Amino acid sequence: MDSYWFLIQLAVILLCTKILGILTKRASLPQVVGALIAGVLLGPAGFGLIGQTDFLNEVAELGVIVLMFTAGMETDLDGLKRSGKAAFVIALIGVLVPLVMGFGAAALFNRGEFLQNVFIGVILTATSVSITVETLKELGKLSTRSGNAILGAALIDDVMGIVALTIVTSMAGQGGSLGLVLVKIVLFFAVSLGVGLLLHKLVNHWFSRWDTDKRRFLIVAFSLCLIYAYISEAFFGVADITGAYIMGVIFAGTPKVAYLQNRFDTLSCMLLSPVFFASIGLKVELPQMSRTIILFSLLLIAVALVSKVIGCGLGAKLCGYSGKDSLRVGVGMVSRGEVALIVANKGISSGLMKEEFFGPVVLVVIVTTVVTPILLKLVYKSKEKDYSDLEESALVNRYEDLADFDRATQMLLEDHDNLQSQSKDEKK
Repeated sequence: MDSYWFLIQLAVILLCTKILGILTKRASLPQVVGALIAGVLLGPAGFGLIGQTDFLNEVAELGVIVLMFTAGMETDLDGLKRSGKAAFVIALIGVLVPLVMGFGAAALFNRGEFLQNVFIGVILTATSVSITVETLKELGKLSTRSGNAILGAALIDDVMGIVALTIVTSMAGQGGSLGLVLVKIVLFFAVSLGVGLLLHKLVNHWFSRWDTDKRRFLIVAFSLCLIYAYISEAFFGVADITGAYIMGVIFAGTPKVAYLQNRFDTLSCMLLSPVFFASIGLKVELPQMSRTIILFSLLLIAVALVSKVIGCGLGAKLCGYSGKDSLRVGVGMVSRGEVALIVANKGISSGLMKEEFFGPVVLVVIVTTVVTPILLKLVYKSKEKDYSDLEESALVNRYEDLADFDRATQMLLEDHDNLQSQSKDEKK
C-alpha cells in the first residue's frame, strides 16, 4: 500500500494549492502565493503532513522546466532583441549591489571571515525567475517591455551567479577552474545560437507541413525541450531551466506556437506547476536560532529585498526605462526561491558558510518568494492606464494577425498551385 501513497500526496497538494490559490485570488493576490503557502503548511515548517520524496522533487523539476519553456514561447522576440544590452546592464548591477550589500550585512555579524561573508553576498545575487514568470503570466504582463527585460536579465543573472560561485569556491580551494567554467558558458551560448537558427528554420519550413496531426509536433517540441534542458545542465553547467527557456524562445513565433502554448498551459496547470510551487514550501525547515541569528535574519531579509530593487531598478533606469518600468524590473528580480537554497547547501558542504547561517537564508527564501508576487501585483496595478503596455500589446497582436494572414495566404497559394498541377496532369 505504501508504494501507492504518492497518489494521496499528489491529490492533497493539488487540492490545497487550488483552495489556497482561490482564497488568495479573492484577497486580490496572485494565486501563486496560495500555492507557496500551501507548500509551507503541508511541509515540515507547518503541519508536517507531506515530506520531500524523489518522486515529488522530480515532478517539481519537470514543472519548472515546462514553466520556463512556455515562458520562452510567450517571449516577444523583437522585444527580447531590443532589451538585450539593457538586460546585461540590469543583470550586472543587479548582481554587484546584492553582493556588496550582502557582504556588508554578513561582516557585521561574522567579522574576520572574508570568504564566508562574500559567500553570503553570492547567495543574495541569485534570482528565481519562475515565481515572477508565473505571476506575470497571471497578470498578462509577460510580453511587455518590462517583462522581456526581467526574463533577459534573469537569464544573464543565472550565468553571472555561476561565475561568482566558481570564483569564491576556487579561492577557497573547493571549486574547479574558472577558465573552464567561462569556456563552457561561451560554448553554451554559441551552441544555443546555432541550434536556434537551425531549429527555427526547420520548424518554419518543415514542421509547418504537419497539419494532419499536430500531436507529433507537440511531442517533438517537448522532447527537444527536455533534451536541451539536460544538455545545458550536464555538459555546460548552466541551469536546466535556462536550456528550457532558450528552447521555448526558439519555438516562439513559429506557425504552431499558439497550439503548443495551449497544450503546455493545460499540462502545467493540472499537475506540474502546483507540485513545483508546493515543493518550494516543502523544502522549508526552520532551525532553532539564537537572538543574534534572528537579528541577522531580519537584516538579511531587508538587504535581500532592497538590493535587487535598487540594483536592477538602477540598471533599468540607466538603460532608458521609465521610473515605473524600472521599479517593475527591480521587483521582478527579488525572488530567490530554491536557487538560494541550492547555493547555500553548496556553501555548507564546501565549508564556506556556517550551518547557523542556513536559518536566515531559509527565511530570506520564504519572504522573498511570498512577497514578490504581492509586490508585482502592486507595481503593475495603476489607477491610470499604462498606455505603453497597451500600445505594445496592440502592436504584437497586429503583428501576429499579419503573420497569420501571411501564412494563410501562402497556404492558399500552395493549394492553388497544387490544383493547377493536378489539372495539367489530368489533361495529359
